[in-house]
Amino acid sequence: MTRLGKPGTAGGTDKDVAPAAPVAAATPAEPRTAPGRPGAGPLLRLDAATVRFGGRAVLDAVGLAVAEHETVCVLGPSGSGKSTLLRAVAGLQTLDAGRVLLDGRDQSAVPAHKRGVGLMFQDHQLFPQRDVGGNVAFGLRMHGVPRAEQDVRVRELLALVGLPGAGRRGVASLSGGEQQRVALARALAPRPRLLMLDEPLGQLDRSLRERLVVELRELFGALGTTVLAVTHDQGEAFALADRVVVMRDGRIAQSGTPLEVWQHPADEFVARFLGFDNVVGATVTGRAADTPWGKVPVAEGAPQGPRTLLVRPAGVRLVEAADGLRCTVVARTFRGTHVAVGLQPGDAPRLEAACALRRAPEPGDVVGVEFDAAEVVVLG
Repeated sequence: MTRLGKPGTAGGTDKDVAPAAPVAAATPAEPRTAPGRPGAGPLLRLDAATVRFGGRAVLDAVGLAVAEHETVCVLGPSGSGKSTLLRAVAGLQTLDAGRVLLDGRDQSAVPAHKRGVGLMFQDHQLFPQRDVGGNVAFGLRMHGVPRAEQDVRVRELLALVGLPGAGRRGVASLSGGEQQRVALARALAPRPRLLMLDEPLGQLDRSLRERLVVELRELFGALGTTVLAVTHDQGEAFALADRVVVMRDGRIAQSGTPLEVWQHPADEFVARFLGFDNVVGATVTGRAADTPWGKVPVAEGAPQGPRTLLVRPAGVRLVEAADGLRCTVVARTFRGTHVAVGLQPGDAPRLEAACALRRAPEPGDVVGVEFDAAEVVVLG
């Protein structure tokens, strides 16, 4: 795979309306490292970035930093502010307070098309009147790149995204996945310092998304691209990102590697957003927690006192009814690799257990439950 050369910028105007003129930005949940520029600050930084709509803070003093060559995925429910964050970085949304910096330079007076950032939207926004090559070459043409150099760059990029020789194909002949690849090639063509993705795989079916997200991670790694992506799909974010940022109500609820966020959610909101339902209030004393489910073991060194407890489904172990917390099976859901079993323990909150396919009990069965301390997390 050919490594792309020195980054440049993209943008400009044309008789076509530019679909997503390349753009840029920076922000403090801090990056893990800043590779490539020892001692330098992050490539992108947001300092107390604030956006208000009708008096309500949609972005509320957000601080975020993205290191060069890092891929950061911003997750959150609808209305959490993640898309507004992307638009603010791109220069498509004016800040009411705070700053966006790229390479340490305040971008407040820099228009979107001069920020040196590539932006790719969920719906591709390809030019239907142009063939594949014309779409990929759009930003290069706006920058006055000679035609011969455009042709070389287009061929290089189409090969990189898995569409060699497709330059003369019409956009209407492409599948959804192929259109996504063309949109990516177009965003990468001007060699942006920062590539921003807005729900990049949202319109594709799940099997194609799962395949493309692996290819995207490999491509970004090979190119050394710095990426800021927004998605509501946690599986997509965890597969693609070096670091995951979870947003809530315009603020960052948690930032960390995918493994850190998955293993240690910051609070009940993050845990439930990640799909964990076994969350209750508890009082931790020593190696046990008093909960509505009775005594639940916790790891040594767990925070003490009134807390919120998460029990992963893998930590809910089914035993004979007489040997544990007595529960009635109320639901079974096939999840591919296991069966999610819904359990009702009397008047206590419902539990979910993860069971092997051949061992899952039937609705109406009565079972016992024990808890595995290794799968119990004391939340902040």
